[in-house]
Amino acid sequence: MLPNKNQNLWSPPNNQPQSGDLARYFFCPERGIYEFTVVAPPAHSARSILLTHPSRETPTEDETTTNSSLQGSITKKAELLVATPIDVMFFMVSLLAPSSKSGPALFQPLDDIIDSHDDMPKHLRQVLYDETFRASLLSRVEAICDVVEAGDEKMFRFSETKLVKELIAKAERMADRGLPVSLEERFIRQALATPLMAVKRQDVVTSQESPSESESASKSEERQDTPSTVATNATSSISTPAGESTPIPQPDAEDSTTRHITRLLQISTALSFMKESYLPPTMVVRLDEILASTESPLDLNPLKDRLKEIAELRAQALASRDMSNFTRKRALDDEEDDTRAEKKRRKEEEEKKAKAAESQAVKNLKKVNTSGMAKMSSFFAKAPPKKKA
Repeated sequence: MLPNKNQNLWSPPNNQPQSGDLARYFFCPERGIYEFTVVAPPAHSARSILLTHPSRETPTEDETTTNSSLQGSITKKAELLVATPIDVMFFMVSLLAPSSKSGPALFQPLDDIIDSHDDMPKHLRQVLYDETFRASLLSRVEAICDVVEAGDEKMFRFSETKLVKELIAKAERMADRGLPVSLEERFIRQALATPLMAVKRQDVVTSQESPSESESASKSEERQDTPSTVATNATSSISTPAGESTPIPQPDAEDSTTRHITRLLQISTALSFMKESYLPPTMVVRLDEILASTESPLDLNPLKDRLKEIAELRAQALASRDMSNFTRKRALDDEEDDTRAEKKRRKEEEEKKAKAAESQAVKNLKKVNTSGMAKMSSFFAKAPPKKKA
């Protein structure tokens, strides 16, 4: 929801929290800073928007004369700019964090920290010095800084640990409200999906029971299913007192572990989104080191172990798939061998039939020794060129 028209509204170009490039934001002293998000159709499908003035079903005579002169308009691109609130904390991280040249961070008043940045755009400076917005700014600065009171003035020092805790709190709220469907499908469900492993088939002969064993098992079942045992079983199942509910089975520990891993991955995805969208790269590297250390407020080791286990399962599934393809190839080779053997057998049968159909004269001619005779084709060959004298 955007502020009312009566409020002090303007959209100054400020530095982006991540890169520091100038970008246009929507500022309201009472509601805070809003960033613009472009909602547009894909580039391959051209769209446009028709803008018209609202009209009633039965307009009056004055409205008819007025609307006749009003015309609609069409935009070339079907793009909508959606204003979404952004935490001013992300703008203050680059201002409060000490640089490598300035040395270790010291406790300073907020005005001194702002004045120390001479290259700050004037619009951002105006936002930070706005009297109405001052209380909201101080509350967000205190969330990521160590605070010391010196008389009537508060002094601040940037704290990376507090920034990590604040980001984790934001990520937990995002996970509780639910990630968008596209992010949930791509980064959560696909990441935690385990591959289907091939089931080894045991020998059917060993799994089958002998007739004697099956008969003995059936006899023992008949002995157990006597009327007395059936009656006791029936009475034990019906003996629940009236007015008492049957106990509900508790969820398995595996289900709770799966939910915990899913929530950790949702929080990790939200953290990655905020770090890559609103924090400078140098700060992202430092925050990753804190999250990977033993002093991290959030333990991501179960998630790392589960993702590593899933990666191993996928590698095993890929290897088994390659073996199945090899087995399938061998089966195809065996089929080809059978086809060639069938063709050879048919050829031999045809040769036998041809030999049986030959006459006796042809058989006698095949028995003649023609090793010293010239072939008939030699009489029709070209004569070799004569040598010149």
